[in-house]
Amino acid sequence: MAGHNGRGSGEDTPAQPDPRRWKALAVCLVAGFMTLLDVSIVNVALPSIRTGLRTSEADLQWVLSGYALAFGLFLIPAGRLGDARGRRVVFMAGLALFTLSSAACGAAQSSVWLVVARLVQGLAGGMVAPQISALIQQMFSGRERGRAFGMFGTVVGVSTAVGPLLGGLLIEAAGAREGWRWVFYVNLPLGIVCLLLARRLLPDTPSAGHVRIRDLDPFGVLLLGGGVLALLLPFVQQQEWHGDEKWLLLVVAALLLAGFVKWESRCRPGGTQPVLDMSLFRVRAFWLGCLLILLYFAGFTSIFFISTLYLQSGLHYTALESGLAITPFALGSGAAAGIGGRLVSRFGRPLVAVGLTMVAVGLAATALAVHLVPGRGAGWAMAAPLLVAGLGSGLVIAPNQTLTLSEVPVPMAGSAGGTLQTGQRVGSAVGIAAVGSVFFAQVPGDGWATAYDHGLVVAVAFVVVALLVALADVAAGRRDRKRAARTPPP
Repeated sequence: MAGHNGRGSGEDTPAQPDPRRWKALAVCLVAGFMTLLDVSIVNVALPSIRTGLRTSEADLQWVLSGYALAFGLFLIPAGRLGDARGRRVVFMAGLALFTLSSAACGAAQSSVWLVVARLVQGLAGGMVAPQISALIQQMFSGRERGRAFGMFGTVVGVSTAVGPLLGGLLIEAAGAREGWRWVFYVNLPLGIVCLLLARRLLPDTPSAGHVRIRDLDPFGVLLLGGGVLALLLPFVQQQEWHGDEKWLLLVVAALLLAGFVKWESRCRPGGTQPVLDMSLFRVRAFWLGCLLILLYFAGFTSIFFISTLYLQSGLHYTALESGLAITPFALGSGAAAGIGGRLVSRFGRPLVAVGLTMVAVGLAATALAVHLVPGRGAGWAMAAPLLVAGLGSGLVIAPNQTLTLSEVPVPMAGSAGGTLQTGQRVGSAVGIAAVGSVFFAQVPGDGWATAYDHGLVVAVAFVVVALLVALADVAAGRRDRKRAARTPPP
């Protein structure tokens, strides 16, 4: 998650390193762990939420999509707010809101209550995340900064890996009907301790001053949010909203997103600072990398959503058994991430293409395993293909971030990193909506196994399109090198 906001290096780096910087880093890492854990830990709680609150399929999708969307939309404005008003202040405000909204999620008495609380929780997570990378850049320099970002990268991988397991353990201990509440309540003691330590250990931001509302581009945020919301609605509400008029919202989405692009293109230096700096998209490696990761996140994050529902509701696994069944993907991803980081400078975009191929093959083999080993043995049969898909995933995310940002000018690194992360979260929201709508449409007539197959097909389709984008970038790079070889030096 490093790279949300790169404008905290330079002038904010103290001449003498802060002696408390490693303790402050620990506070940042625990907060980052909490916000990222809530992406994966909630998946295994979905069937319990469905039973406990009598939640509709659409509301279940919003529990995940709403968090991802709110998180993604607020990343760049929150990073800018932290730069201007002080990173410690914004970090603590976001963490306090995240802790309170976690309590509200746990106390939810209806599905609408839970969805609204998750939206607020996502917004709070989007406030915290960019401050972490900016504080690391502020507190550390040289090789220490690399170590600190490496530790943050490990936290990202660990939070994804332990989320399903921890969620399963909590639900197992507290009971299937009300145990889902503890998936959210677990954030309360962590949040309170982090808040107390943050006040004491995190440094001030020397360059902090005044920020105008217009500097956060609220109109751009509204246009992007409205466009993505209009895009998601007809898919998420497919079971509840009968009739074809809902698809007219896709036209509304296209108009709003086109208006967003035009608005962002008109923002000028010295005026409103855009949510997305459109000049970045003149760099081929950047816009192709952003498109690739948006498509990839649409495919791979939806896997956890439909897998836990299939295992728990279709095969009657416990939450713990479900968490164990999908853990191989997260373990494979964590194991391969370090390898991908070391190999990317040597192999470049072809490494990402290999990773995407492994993910597509692994997910297709998962669908085959469900057919070959029906019934409760499916969880064991899924383990090996999910491990292959996870190993492939580790060769996609971090290497793609490195390649995507490699040709971006240094002064624009913060905006570029935030844009990339926004694409990931928007992709997650779109993927859960699209895959979830296909999955739930098949359950009533064809059963859970067939619904799972159809959902996996859509998820694999997203991954395959991402692979085509990677191959297009590889081909364009080869053409550029041939052209450069034929051009005589000046």
